[in-house]
Amino acid sequence: MITVRVPAKVNVQLGVGGLRADGFHDLANVFFAVGLFDEVTATPGEGVTLSCTGPDAASVPLDDTNLAARAARLLAAHHGLGDPGVHLHIAKAIPVAGGMAGGSADGAAALVACDALWGLDTPFDTLLELAAELGSDVPFALLGGVALGRGRGEILDALPVAGTFHWVFAVADGGLSTPAVFRECDRLREEAGTGSSAADVPTPDADPALLAALASGDPVALAAALTNDLQAAALALRPSLADTLAAGTEAGAIGALVSGSGPTCAFLAKDADAATAIAAALTASGTCRAAHATHGPVRGAEVSAPRP
Repeated sequence: MITVRVPAKVNVQLGVGGLRADGFHDLANVFFAVGLFDEVTATPGEGVTLSCTGPDAASVPLDDTNLAARAARLLAAHHGLGDPGVHLHIAKAIPVAGGMAGGSADGAAALVACDALWGLDTPFDTLLELAAELGSDVPFALLGGVALGRGRGEILDALPVAGTFHWVFAVADGGLSTPAVFRECDRLREEAGTGSSAADVPTPDADPALLAALASGDPVALAAALTNDLQAAALALRPSLADTLAAGTEAGAIGALVSGSGPTCAFLAKDADAATAIAAALTASGTCRAAHATHGPVRGAEVSAPRP
């Protein structure tokens, strides 16, 4: 039995370029791994089967549309193993369809877990290449820490970061479809008259002020630099998120934004005590289903020590 722990992510910068001919958008995506974790446990089985527990378990598909199952099959095919035999159990704590890459995290964890279970010793660079085939956010779940993602987000460069930053994540009822949020972003750009194609929207780049804030470990400077080009689209599709953002800010957050495509909202706190207080205030506000105080950056997907 192999158990792999894998973190959620928040995008401290999500710059979105115009719509490309292939249907994707160029991104300047600064990923930040935070201490909300799923665990994926791989055990020998027949075929590829899945099970799931956790608050959102009923929303997790248990068929081949799940990235964990696809990861197991992709790894087996890469090594010419034929029909793989593995049961994958997902202990879910990352919100489902919440803009924190929970499904992608499970795909990354399944790659690591199956690689260990089957004794394959696949080079890490190869795992990253396989992860990129699964989805844009999967490679970062392997890498962890803080990284700039370019292209669709799958081309990663690790970034220097000092110290620990303290976060609160407000989980909404229900999810948001990432493709729907990108479509709404394009629609809003057309409505504003700026155009939405790659010819209309400049290719985004990382914000030097944000990179400097990360490298210096300055939470106030990072708070001032937080940006998400999908936030307006997420708010258009889920207007109630504005109340959540306001509640966290009123409770003392020094920075607030929608995480990725939403609907989870992320709040940067000045320290651990402030994060605890903000989480309590958000829970009491009635503007979210739950609020979690945590920290980062943290490591990417890795095999956990066996539990006693």
